[in-house]
Amino acid sequence: MQLLIQQAKIVDPRSEHHNKTADLLIEDGIITTIGTNIEANNAQIITGHNLHVSTGWTDIFADYREPGYEHKETIATGLAAAAAGGYTDVLTVPNTYPVVSTKSIVQYLLQTAAGNAVNLHPCGSATQNAEGKTLAEMMDMRANGAIAFTDGWKPIQNAGLMQKALEYIKAFNGILLQMPVDDALAEGGLMHEGPVSTRLGMAGIPALAETLMVHRDIELLRYTGSRLHITGISVAESVEKIRAAKKEGLQVTCSITPYHLALTDDALITYKSVYKVSPPLRSEADRQALIEGLKDGTIDCITSHHRPQEWDAKTKEFEYAADGMNVQEMAFSIVYDAIGAQVPLHTIIQALSTTPRAIFGLPASGIAKGEKACLTLFSPNDTVTYTDDTVKSLSRNNPFIGKKMKGRVLGIINNDNFVSNI
Repeated sequence: MQLLIQQAKIVDPRSEHHNKTADLLIEDGIITTIGTNIEANNAQIITGHNLHVSTGWTDIFADYREPGYEHKETIATGLAAAAAGGYTDVLTVPNTYPVVSTKSIVQYLLQTAAGNAVNLHPCGSATQNAEGKTLAEMMDMRANGAIAFTDGWKPIQNAGLMQKALEYIKAFNGILLQMPVDDALAEGGLMHEGPVSTRLGMAGIPALAETLMVHRDIELLRYTGSRLHITGISVAESVEKIRAAKKEGLQVTCSITPYHLALTDDALITYKSVYKVSPPLRSEADRQALIEGLKDGTIDCITSHHRPQEWDAKTKEFEYAADGMNVQEMAFSIVYDAIGAQVPLHTIIQALSTTPRAIFGLPASGIAKGEKACLTLFSPNDTVTYTDDTVKSLSRNNPFIGKKMKGRVLGIINNDNFVSNI
């Protein structure tokens, strides 16, 4: 296949073409020419208003629910949502049924996703069946394609087991993902503990439920000398603790979600369960701390925490409603609309593309002649409105459908495929 991208602004700090506007000729999945006024008679032309191109984006924490929960999302619909959202690579969490605790489930996921424009990278569970009791066969799963290890939505609560997991992955220079929630402190809570929860009369989840887990895991990381990625941080103190750990030289990285950058606990005034997520939406002061952490490099990645839920799981009393939002295909729009005026575009793109690829050992394909074309096309100044008819995900559990937002994904090029939103 031959593609010609015309007059695109290149966003890739590692490339000599960074911040330049150029044409890119792609032949059989390889960037063969970068220049101006390139002519290619047989090429499919890709052009657009305010067209930008970057290295393909990577989502490091998404839930496609298959096998076991296909009524919420399938691998096929999940990958379609990913492509629509500008992602060329997705790491999936292991909280399926059965749980991704064996090499056979890892192989099933890879085989089901084979041939897609989006690369699927399964994360294996760190503990058997993500039950937090005994370690899973991580070495075996790693040998069969698991890219990293996590218990996903069920963070490891036992400190001794967490220590063993961190020590175990050192044998193959692996990385452990942990969502920072202390279940004992968060138990019974429905939203962030603060003035809003008090006013609404809702049981709160204290910031301590997160910061205590962040502190514990950093201490265990220091003790073991291993590698840890903390995903979904949501409070200012977590940013400070991770910033200090990085200055110390510990191998810790972290990520935030689009909805924690865009929303606060004030949204819960509506009592709408669509805002029920884990970790919960926090205060405006916390949101600003996340933005500053992204700007100064303390926060490495933006990840969707894509968690589809069927209508019945969300449309019920707030207390009983399931957690999560399915925001993968609109992640860039949410982020850029919320913080594009505060954070440089290249910083946002780096947190979506090159940094997560480096952390998880994915090929560092850049925008240069001879490189594989693994690209995301987008327009930061165009607006977009997602509707029930246009959303690719099987579920609709998010508050951004119907909202006009700035920042539009135009398509992806990967595996010699062009998936267009134009």
